[in-house]
Amino acid sequence: MAKKPWDGRFSEKTDIIVEDFTSSIDIDKRLYSYDIQGSIAHCRMLARTSIISEEDASSLIEGLGIIKREIDRGDFRFDKSLEDIHMHIETGLIEKVGKVAQKLHTARSRNDQVALDVRMYLRAETLNTIERLVMFEKVIVDLSKTHIDVVLPGYTHLQKAQPILLSHHLMAYYEMFSRDVDRFSDCLKRINVMPLGSAALAGTTYPIDREYTAGLLDFPEVSANSIDAVSDRDFIIEFLSAASICMVHLSRMSEELILWSSSEFGFIELPDSFATGSSIMPQKKNPDVPELVRGKTGRVFGDLISLLTIMKSLPLAYNRDMQEDKTALFGTVDILKECLEIYIKMLPKLKINKEVMRLATSTGFLNATDMADYLVTRGMAFRQAHGCVGKAVAYASSKKKELHELTLEELKSFSSHIKKDIFDILTTEQMINRRKSIGGTAPENVKDAIDRAEKDIAVNIEGLFVDDE
Repeated sequence: MAKKPWDGRFSEKTDIIVEDFTSSIDIDKRLYSYDIQGSIAHCRMLARTSIISEEDASSLIEGLGIIKREIDRGDFRFDKSLEDIHMHIETGLIEKVGKVAQKLHTARSRNDQVALDVRMYLRAETLNTIERLVMFEKVIVDLSKTHIDVVLPGYTHLQKAQPILLSHHLMAYYEMFSRDVDRFSDCLKRINVMPLGSAALAGTTYPIDREYTAGLLDFPEVSANSIDAVSDRDFIIEFLSAASICMVHLSRMSEELILWSSSEFGFIELPDSFATGSSIMPQKKNPDVPELVRGKTGRVFGDLISLLTIMKSLPLAYNRDMQEDKTALFGTVDILKECLEIYIKMLPKLKINKEVMRLATSTGFLNATDMADYLVTRGMAFRQAHGCVGKAVAYASSKKKELHELTLEELKSFSSHIKKDIFDILTTEQMINRRKSIGGTAPENVKDAIDRAEKDIAVNIEGLFVDDE
């Protein structure tokens, strides 16, 4: 059992069951590169402020580099008795460079150290999430552009409502995911604050230079309050909230892919490489990918609720409960990553059943609103027109016909305002083409929306590339 850094206070060794219960190394070892990077920056600051010598700093930095390479290769030995990634690296450093390693923890605590590690990790993962979202937006826009001439019924209450362009429907998701990009980008402002130097909770008596450390680690801001810095997990909660909203959007898309690929709809066919079969029914082709995305959404919601519940009653400052934050965070990061990546690959391979979609617009009285609008343009109040068309729908339904299948004489029996030209505005093409209001489904509107989206995506991709540089 490894020696504890707090052994001086205790007269008994930690029980093995406590070792297992309190250990977090299985979870937080993924933070190792950030922990080492933060330690190197801290070491350089200690040398710069003459808290330790340049010679000691060089030795520590060299040892930290050796440990990173060992972990990278999988040669580093992890031991639950050392609890977390911080103690593993500190203990490994002692083995590499000797007692000088004990100087590294000067002017810091594991409290501000873990806060730093998580912020650095989440900053990187948030940028990765934004990049994946932008790539996913491009997939959606490309699909919209390719299928600009495809029409289908729009639905409310899962009932046929009015005809729309498939591209218009897809671009609705583009808008959702664009807001997700904005939310994650805004999260970065709160994530990108450096807590190191706050120590356990009250700051430190050493003459440290926090701004210098922040510059080394690319933090534009330093935390203003040492108590808040070590006890704050708002930035994780905010990320989990943004991730939950993003997963709502992915889940809604999943639901439609599941419905549309069913035999009852038949609007699309999922690629064989992204579907599975049944162990007993040979004919089955199951939409497992969208079903799993829909299911994993609940796990992300659970991670958000978990951390909210952990934090809701904690007194200031750090409490060990907060160790559980990483389980929730890492779980959500992994789920969101895999869901976006699989949709980026799957969506371009969808088979769009154009004729099935078009045929679906010919039934369900999708032109009822247009008939009411026709009557309004001829002087009838909308509510009166609504009632008039409602009667016409009831009559047509009893005859097992659509409105446009009724004769002119039958239609005129509901209003003298109806003339022969009514049939011109009851076609699917006219219903779509005439909806030119801002944000409407008219083709020129959708094409403009696609053009704007392509420009925005190009700017975002260029920005991401510059950031990578």
